[in-house]
Amino acid sequence: MSIRLRLTLWYSGLLAITLMVFGVSIYLFVNYYTYDGLKSRMIQQANTIYIEPSYDFIEKFKLNISQRSTIQLNEYFIQVVNYTNPAQSFRTRNLLESITFPYPEPTSIQNREGVFRTIRLENFPFLVYEYPLILRDGTLVGLLQVAAMTEREETLLRNVQTILTLSSLFLVLAAFTTGLFLARKALKPIDNVIRAAAQIENGSSLALRIPREGPNDEMGRLTDTLNGMLERLEITYNELDGAYKTQRRFVSDASHELRTPLTTIRGNIDLLEKMWAPQLQAPGDARESYIHIDAERAALSMEAMRDISDEAKRMSRLVSDLLSLARADAGYQMDKTEVALLPVVEEVARRAQLLPRTVELRLDESLATFTDIHVHGNEDYLRQLIFIFIENAFKYTPEGYVELQAIRVSDQAGLIVKDTGIGLDKEEVPHIFERFYRADESRGKTAGTGLGLSIAKWIIDEHGGSIEVKTRLGEGTTFVIWLPIAYAGPPDSDIIEDSGREQD
Repeated sequence: MSIRLRLTLWYSGLLAITLMVFGVSIYLFVNYYTYDGLKSRMIQQANTIYIEPSYDFIEKFKLNISQRSTIQLNEYFIQVVNYTNPAQSFRTRNLLESITFPYPEPTSIQNREGVFRTIRLENFPFLVYEYPLILRDGTLVGLLQVAAMTEREETLLRNVQTILTLSSLFLVLAAFTTGLFLARKALKPIDNVIRAAAQIENGSSLALRIPREGPNDEMGRLTDTLNGMLERLEITYNELDGAYKTQRRFVSDASHELRTPLTTIRGNIDLLEKMWAPQLQAPGDARESYIHIDAERAALSMEAMRDISDEAKRMSRLVSDLLSLARADAGYQMDKTEVALLPVVEEVARRAQLLPRTVELRLDESLATFTDIHVHGNEDYLRQLIFIFIENAFKYTPEGYVELQAIRVSDQAGLIVKDTGIGLDKEEVPHIFERFYRADESRGKTAGTGLGLSIAKWIIDEHGGSIEVKTRLGEGTTFVIWLPIAYAGPPDSDIIEDSGREQD
């Protein structure tokens, strides 16, 4: 049995009990009010009847109704029972000969006051008021009976009973129908919850939401809570799914990056082994004849060893970058101190001059903006951060220049790394900080691990900074690295402090 039906039955049953109590109360009240008035009038009628006893030798003891009595024959029937001489009992003329009100035996009359009895004669209902007639010496000699036909009162009570019963049944039925409808409407959010849960269980998207209907009552708040829970589940699921896909891509890319140098190293080792194995395995006398190496073989050997050395260095850099990212994923907390920004930039720029490059590295005069500016960070990681962007600019700038500039906006210091290289498409910008991401085929030919910008983004986040990218395909790229200033000396009067950041 559903909750909706149970609630409706409970409410309908409670209403039925209430209507039953109310109906019985109304019926008893009408019954009391109807018969109470009739009884009062019958007592008044009995009080207006005067009985005069008499005695003679022929009829013996008689009970006569005095002429002073007032009898309403159109409403009441009067019968006087003579216990001492039953043959002399008196009845009013409006009583038929066949109708005689039954009366109790004298010995059964215990109450000296009047009593009421309900009787039925020839299928007609009567209410009879019986008042004992007692002489002054206490002798019971007769009984005065005042009767009234109660067919009208019984008809009224039957009609009241019928009306109350039918109206109660109608109200209960109407309440049941209305309650079923209202319960269905009130519990509709629960049906929505069940349908949504069933759809999610059957494989539907977690983006499904429960429709919000009705006021902000318990059901409304339940719907909001469940929608919030579904939203959090969707976010968590998407994050886990994204992390899983990223992990798979990371493992695939890392395996590819590691397999390439290993293949190169193994190939060169095989080459060296083929070149020198016969000589090393020759007998002692013959081995001496191979001591002298010809120029071609020496050149091949040197080339193979250089390849092995280069690939080993590349693997070392890759492992170092992977270690940095592993620390980032593990929530590594770097040690931070107050670091003067300008010396760090100048030192990295000096070391970057030694990198392989085909373009000029320019240091703009605006770098003086960083004079006396300190940031709260890790000096080693700040060097690595700046070095990554300069090295990246060198790799993708075949001609032109790479320039370092500085800008200060309020409590933020911005280092600008600008190049005139190949640039990027706007669609590629959101992905350049992903691990092993390559913007296009031409970038894939450039040496590198594909992890530098991912590491740089982690370092920026750890320092509470941000990064802006401005690029145009074929014209170059500009990175703006924003770092919060820990403290700084008063700005130089020749340095203009920007009022805001330029947007892409």
